[in-house]
Amino acid sequence: MAEITIYSAVVCPYAHRTRLVLQEKGIDFDLVEIDLQNKPEGFTKVSPYGKVPAITHGDERVWESAVINEYLDEVFPHPPLLPSNPIAKAQARIWVDFANTRFVPAFSNLLRNPEPQKQEEAKQELYKHLEFIENEAFGKLSQDGPYWFGESISLVDFTFFPWFERWAALREYRGFAIPAEFTRIKQWKHALKERDSVKAIAHSKEFYIERYAKFAAPAVAAVR
Repeated sequence: MAEITIYSAVVCPYAHRTRLVLQEKGIDFDLVEIDLQNKPEGFTKVSPYGKVPAITHGDERVWESAVINEYLDEVFPHPPLLPSNPIAKAQARIWVDFANTRFVPAFSNLLRNPEPQKQEEAKQELYKHLEFIENEAFGKLSQDGPYWFGESISLVDFTFFPWFERWAALREYRGFAIPAEFTRIKQWKHALKERDSVKAIAHSKEFYIERYAKFAAPAVAAVR
């Protein structure tokens, strides 16, 4: 039995983050797949919010993907996935927060909102965030390296990547591809896709298009 057990759901990008970290670090783990529409009895004893991912490590439990990933990086320090320099570590945490509070909500709003006007607003918001990443992350932090912090992969890369693996759903249902002018983002996405840790649990474009269809479905008019 592995030291770590992760409670996950295959469609969940947050759980995808933590599985990527486990793969990158070569940590042996047991995987428990949770049906989020029919959660098993007692699941909240592991995940008090009733969400995935959550992990158990011996008798301890940790939930929330960003917290789990930092925990794993501290407990299993090789290879390190956060910079050791205090300011660089602070910048990494800022980018994780940016993903959680700005980028991911814009992605979700675009995919899930059935109203064309709201979709257009979400496209503009998401474009603005991509532009910020292109200029502030890859234009300043990464220099000539392929990853957020240059030559070294980090938690930030794994924090964002699950949504980029799912981008085919945005293109399919909302006609929003990654704009051509964001060349560094495209290079970064390609570099991530080539990593063994990413390949090990990757799914096809068709997989996400099929599974995200229900989230992108148009609203059903109320019967009067």
